[in-house]
Amino acid sequence: MTKPAAPTDGLKRGLKARHMQMIAIGGSIGTGLFVASGGTIAQAGPGGSLLAYALIGAMVLLLMQSLGEMSARLPVSGSFQTYASVFVNRHFGFAIGWNYWFNWAITVAAELVAAGIIMSYWLPDVPGWIWAGVFLLLLTGLNALSTKAFGESEYWLAMIKVITVIVFLACGIAMILGIMGDSSPGFSNWSNGDAPFVGGWLSVVSVFMIAGFSFQGTELVGVAAGEAENPQRDIPKAIKAIFWRIMLFYVGAIFIIGTLLPYADPSLLSSGEADIASSPFTMVFERAGIAFAAALMNAVILSAILSAGNSGLYASARMLYSMALDGKAPKIFARLNRRGVPIPAMLLTASVGLFGFLTAIIGQSSAYTWLLNVSGLSGFIAWVGIAVSHYKFRKAYIASGQDLAKLPYKAPLFPLGPILAFVILIVVIAGQNYEAVVQGRVLEVLSSYIGLPLFLLLWAGHWWVTRKQPEVKVDPWTLR
Repeated sequence: MTKPAAPTDGLKRGLKARHMQMIAIGGSIGTGLFVASGGTIAQAGPGGSLLAYALIGAMVLLLMQSLGEMSARLPVSGSFQTYASVFVNRHFGFAIGWNYWFNWAITVAAELVAAGIIMSYWLPDVPGWIWAGVFLLLLTGLNALSTKAFGESEYWLAMIKVITVIVFLACGIAMILGIMGDSSPGFSNWSNGDAPFVGGWLSVVSVFMIAGFSFQGTELVGVAAGEAENPQRDIPKAIKAIFWRIMLFYVGAIFIIGTLLPYADPSLLSSGEADIASSPFTMVFERAGIAFAAALMNAVILSAILSAGNSGLYASARMLYSMALDGKAPKIFARLNRRGVPIPAMLLTASVGLFGFLTAIIGQSSAYTWLLNVSGLSGFIAWVGIAVSHYKFRKAYIASGQDLAKLPYKAPLFPLGPILAFVILIVVIAGQNYEAVVQGRVLEVLSSYIGLPLFLLLWAGHWWVTRKQPEVKVDPWTLR
């Protein structure tokens, strides 16, 4: 087994229990729920969309149980990059680490594009690239302060999202029961036209990508474990909360949207450049008679975007830092400031955010869609790494003669959990944009699948360069 340097050396364990809880709860609540959920209902109908989100949500639950078992036992900031290096092989770990950094660095850029689009609601005459620059400086400044500053800012940004979803669910139920709004459609939207399943199984599969991207961010709790005050106590609590979050926030919200809005509603089907500002949450609040619903919801979406960018900058900087310590990245990225923040790693990640300025060249909607697709597949590949690493982790744990009862958290469905998650992920990766492949839309195929050959190239390239270098053996259970 390769010897990764302990990624927690020099980092400050400044994340409290409430920070870890809110990182876990708010990590996957963002534009995927507030904006993209409307498109999935238009594409697959209320039943198809609900099924897609439920299936992907169940898979994510299995993955987080796997990650929870590993990160509670070995709480390091390298997280699944470290686990992949130790329990699979160093080449796989190298590819997983750089893939994850790439995933979140691109996501930061995508969120900056989205922020510019949202700000056009209030200030339409200000170019989007200006807002991209302003928010990039803001997020970089927050992350540069300290781990505690990141945790505190993420706590309150996530709190805004959680409160909004809870209010939305309450209003939605009241509207369905006829307590709010002009009139209740009952459950008629589940039987109108081709509902509840529009387009059959192919439509359900086609929204897997969107649903999966919506949940990306849940794995942040594993990266944050390296700076948690008490990871053995706090990580199991955070992981156990994921199931209820998935069921209540996502499945509940999709059910309400599909019940109150017909899948053929023109607002759900629109495809203009400012679509991200046309949230199904906004439409439901407006029909409930809530004044200033659009302005309120756009402010919430902006907070969700900033939260995603904030988390992305944090996660990718820590991943790059841990790889530098392990010799998988230039040593300069292992440098910390006196507050324990990896400034060089953070600045490199922030520089990728400059892609947000593409909005001035190719248009906001085009840039956002392209960046979304590129980062989406990279996130799925990282999840594959979690499933494979957990399977090998448990096997190695048992082979070392240790007692399973002493694990701070034990994934309840091993080995079925990681195996089932792995199979679903392979299906999603292979078929995420099958329509573009069949119809020969080369640019769409490139943007959708570019992450896969990049990952394989990283894996093969690292093997080729280091194939003659001896591996250093180490006891993985001593990592902290």
